[in-house]
Amino acid sequence: MSNVVLNRVSDALVIVDVQNDFCPGGTLPVDEGEVIIPVINDLCARFSHILLTQDWHPRDHRSFASQHPGAAPFDTTQMPYGQQTLWPDHCVQGTRGAEFHDRLDVSRAELVIRKGFRSDIDSYSAFFENDRKTPTGLTGYLKERGFTRLFFTGIATDVCVAYSALDSQAQGFDTVVVEDGCAAIDANGCLTQVRTQMETQGIALLPSAAIR
Repeated sequence: MSNVVLNRVSDALVIVDVQNDFCPGGTLPVDEGEVIIPVINDLCARFSHILLTQDWHPRDHRSFASQHPGAAPFDTTQMPYGQQTLWPDHCVQGTRGAEFHDRLDVSRAELVIRKGFRSDIDSYSAFFENDRKTPTGLTGYLKERGFTRLFFTGIATDVCVAYSALDSQAQGFDTVVVEDGCAAIDANGCLTQVRTQMETQGIALLPSAAIR
């Protein structure tokens, strides 16, 4: 394992969706969602630039199973942009579940990207909505500020973190996923496949201890 030396000017830490509804006690909890928070907070102390993403759904979001009569959470349906998993209501705008976890240190965050606020389209990536066409504006922000390398942490490794990291690499940023700073769903063992996909695309998967 090689250590990575941080650049105070061109490196940024991106914390993905560490919100109450994705942690134990929330409506869509991920195992160990709270366990990663001390790791992320420790990383925050090392970075000069920190960005956050926040799932931010209206109450009538079409990705909610409650908006499809007869459907249950984790069923799938067809949307204009493709197949969509139906979720329990989560991260509804203005609710406690949508707030960042109390123990997450957000005091030095320079930007919050809110995603999933369009009722008719879900959003996993920090860069694009799920139609893969509608941008969040993050790419332009990062390039205008001169960031060239992004380090991703958060929830969930195999969904929003992976989508964000893959888009980061495709947008021309050197991309690192800090594995012990992420919590995975790993449904049906899919994490191994996702990790392979990220590595194949040139994304580095590192422990937080390797980042200096």
